[in-house]
Amino acid sequence: MSIFAVVIFLFLGSVEGFSTKSQPCTYSVGKYCKPALFTALFSTASFLLGAITSLVSGFLGMKIATYANARTTLEARKGVGKAFITAFRSGAVMGFLLASSGLVVLYITINVFKLYYGDDWEGLFESITGYGLGGSSMALFGRVGGGIYTKAADVGADLVGKVERNIPEDDPRNPAVIADNVGDNVGDIAGMGSDLFGSYAESSCAALVVASISSFGINHDFTGMCYPLLVSSVGIIVCLITTLFATDFFEIKAVKEIEPALKKQLIISTALMTVGIAIISWLALPAKFTIFNFGTQKEVSNWGLFFCVAIGLWAGLIIGFVTEYYTSNAYSPVQDVADSCRTGAATNVIFGLALGYKSVIIPIFAIAVSIYVSFSIAAMYGIAVAALGMLSTIATGLAIDAYGPISDNAGGIAEMAGMSHRIRERTDALDAAGNTTAAIGKGFAIGSAALVSLALFGAFVSRAGVKVVDVLSPKVFIGLIVGAMLPYWFSAMTMKSVGSAALKMVEEVRRQFNTIPGLMEGTGKPDYATCVKISTDASIKEMIPPGALVMLTPLIVGTFFGVETLSGVLAGALVSGVQIAISASNTGGAWDNAKKYIEAGASEHARTLGPKGSDCHKAAVIGDTIGDPLKDTSGPSLNILIKLMAVESLVFAPFFATHGGLLFKYL
Repeated sequence: MSIFAVVIFLFLGSVEGFSTKSQPCTYSVGKYCKPALFTALFSTASFLLGAITSLVSGFLGMKIATYANARTTLEARKGVGKAFITAFRSGAVMGFLLASSGLVVLYITINVFKLYYGDDWEGLFESITGYGLGGSSMALFGRVGGGIYTKAADVGADLVGKVERNIPEDDPRNPAVIADNVGDNVGDIAGMGSDLFGSYAESSCAALVVASISSFGINHDFTGMCYPLLVSSVGIIVCLITTLFATDFFEIKAVKEIEPALKKQLIISTALMTVGIAIISWLALPAKFTIFNFGTQKEVSNWGLFFCVAIGLWAGLIIGFVTEYYTSNAYSPVQDVADSCRTGAATNVIFGLALGYKSVIIPIFAIAVSIYVSFSIAAMYGIAVAALGMLSTIATGLAIDAYGPISDNAGGIAEMAGMSHRIRERTDALDAAGNTTAAIGKGFAIGSAALVSLALFGAFVSRAGVKVVDVLSPKVFIGLIVGAMLPYWFSAMTMKSVGSAALKMVEEVRRQFNTIPGLMEGTGKPDYATCVKISTDASIKEMIPPGALVMLTPLIVGTFFGVETLSGVLAGALVSGVQIAISASNTGGAWDNAKKYIEAGASEHARTLGPKGSDCHKAAVIGDTIGDPLKDTSGPSLNILIKLMAVESLVFAPFFATHGGLLFKYL
């Protein structure tokens, strides 16, 4: 973090040769803006603020989750309803904490920076973009490092424990069981939290940058400028009301009510949010205003902007429900995958991959429609606020998402503490519902990442002075094809990291089973610490190469090849990254739930495939093991790749526009 802060300061400070003289403004002809050196200084400060907020959010989220999981296990003794409320409320604490801390830090930062910048809106919001970069760069390490940590332990524990030794999941005899439970918190709580925080910070920054060069910025309408923050503020109030529906207004009495209760959260929050957006669009925005649109000003009405936010909000819901259809074992796609296990692991893998590819279709259409409509209404600002609309119910989304790992760990604690089978059944029911909702959360994260990175791309193109991105230009096309390759390179790195870390874990677990006397009988004690150390070391060491790939690509391309090639790289990475991310997440989720479908044996069809330990179940476990790095490491990390490259390009745009393209200058 500190090294990159220095890089930001040096690159941006060198734009005008570290001069302390006022510079002519980029967009307001005839006016003078603050010196580039001070913009560099403030950008560095906002980068550090974003990074620290992201770290603190992830840390507090993990703290809450580890407090909550044991309490959920204890509440499960009283019934499934009590356990659900405990798990859900603790998830909600994390959701609200993250949404509100992101908002309050950003608002305070804007007001403090305003003391220096005064009426120089351009410089003010250019320096604020560092906040999104800080949030996302920490999210990258949280997501990739957390994903490697959790999946190394999970794959190691499953392969030796469940497949080779035929002992239950989370059995205390399994040496990797503690590392597995720790990993759930690292990857799914800290990683997911910092990921969505990054999206949220970036979409706010993209909207603010575009607004600062529009009539809001020209007329100094501070309320209009802060419209993106108002959308997020209303979202927090709406999510607070929505949470009461899950915990206070309706009581859960049976297992089958869990999943509908979680899905109702999404529908209620979306419906209430639509009303909330309408109210603030009417109150906060002028009836007519102009938005900067690649060199021209486009006139927009306040109702037009309401439609932009609303379409992003509803597109998010559609993506969520399509994800649920393809990953929940209540529907035919996952049941077909479970059925394919009859003939072994190979057919299971084929069906799972096909399901993942097919699940990309509707989300892409939903994203495409929301991009077209919001761009037609309000240019790039429309896309930025559509992304904010998708993220406006972030507190509810995170509550549902954090609920999953908390329930999963509650089940692990019940198993390790030797509690009754009935309690384990209840926590498993909570976990199965959480599995599907976690997939919905990943769908939201990927969909919003597509919109956010497009909005950032638009802000970058405007800021770097690129009039048009011509695909037929060789400079742009080479960028496009290399950019489309980057998500594959990144996925290869993260999956191989999980594979090599899992290999060490499997060898260690096997060694302990073979050498520790009485371990299988339950009289010997496993060495949990060594397994935890393997996961920790692997995650810290293995996250550096993928992280470097993402952080260095825009710097190298922008400096040596210039802004046109970089705009091609960003477009290519966005287009291919979204497809791979959706298919990887949904394939992994489907394999996981196909295994759970066979294990639960809730229907006649499921019972013909079971029981646990049968050949059919073993084939499902292998599918689930392959899917683990796809759904929890590669898939979710890709949305950070596309966002982070775009926001980094935006932050360094003044440098690339002034000094970029070294190779083409001298060739």
